[in-house]
Amino acid sequence: MPKEKPRVNIGDVIRTYRSQRGLSQGDIERRTGLLRCYLSRVENGHTVPSLETLAKIAEAMDINLADFFPGTETNRDRETQKMLGEMSSDEVRFLVEIKRFTTTLSDGDKRLVLAMVRKMASLAPPPARRTAPRRPTA
Repeated sequence: MPKEKPRVNIGDVIRTYRSQRGLSQGDIERRTGLLRCYLSRVENGHTVPSLETLAKIAEAMDINLADFFPGTETNRDRETQKMLGEMSSDEVRFLVEIKRFTTTLSDGDKRLVLAMVRKMASLAPPPARRTAPRRPTA
């Protein structure tokens, strides 16, 4: 079965956002550590970046990752894009790692891993609230 061609030219989208923000490829290189020649290859459609790389580029341009994928058709697509846009680059990297290691797991093993994560999350203490230090009274 042939792969469906992507409907979005990610290189054009990156170039458009970069130009709108007055950024050069060199600016993105300095902010992300990605080589300018790589960015050029992406913008010209010779290379397709990974989700993790897209997250770096989005962060460098101060946009949401979901902004790279306009015009979704279904509610599920919109929910996914909203979640991607709300994720930090660290969270995206974490999910990429999870995906890498779980592709060979059976459905039962995947359910087990998910149950373990849920259990660990329920046992974690809530984040501590920051309060202003009290000043001694004289």
